[in-house]
Amino acid sequence: MDMNRIFIVEDDRVIADSIKKELSTWQIDAECVIDFEKISEEVKHYNPDMVLLDIGLPYFNGFYWCTEIRKFSNVPIVFLSSADDSMNIVMAMNMGGDDFISKPFDMKVLIAKIQAILRRTGGMEFNNQTLHCRDIELSLDDCTMSRDGITVDLTKNEFLILKTLFENKGKLVTREDIMEKLWGAEEFVDDNTLTVNVTRIRKKLIELGQDDMIVTKRGMGYFVEEG
Repeated sequence: MDMNRIFIVEDDRVIADSIKKELSTWQIDAECVIDFEKISEEVKHYNPDMVLLDIGLPYFNGFYWCTEIRKFSNVPIVFLSSADDSMNIVMAMNMGGDDFISKPFDMKVLIAKIQAILRRTGGMEFNNQTLHCRDIELSLDDCTMSRDGITVDLTKNEFLILKTLFENKGKLVTREDIMEKLWGAEEFVDDNTLTVNVTRIRKKLIELGQDDMIVTKRGMGYFVEEG
């Protein structure tokens, strides 16, 4: 079995090297960024299964690089930062991040989160299948949705949310159920994270001409239904 590959974008070399060393003990291959002006190129070259991304970086911050990476990849991106106020957490999710881990962190907690995300994103079984709602087609093969020949890419979290809603068409899916589906343990999730992901999905549905597919039951959850 191939080893999972994680790309570490952290300008504190002590932290970066300690993460890389710990990952190696768990049979996870890792590389640290070399040139902080060419992060996107290094991500493309290394082709990782996950990116660990600090916010405060030389030249451009982590939010910028997350946006750049999202232009060509849906790889899970986990932000690592001591700037853990709600504004930065929401900003990280808005930019396409999949999770946020505050510094200083316990290395065991970091590894547990990494393993959970790898299981969730790498363990999904795709069988060239699709799910449908109205005239939106959700591809289980490549995490995209399409309509009338137009295809939109989804991040892994966006895909899992939409997949859960499509599988339960016409039924209310609680926020707690969705968060458990995504992150496995609700207590590790900022409630804003789910809201931001659903907002991103709605924007992408608008690109496909569907602006009212996801219905919110305030304080309860979401559902989709045939129009």
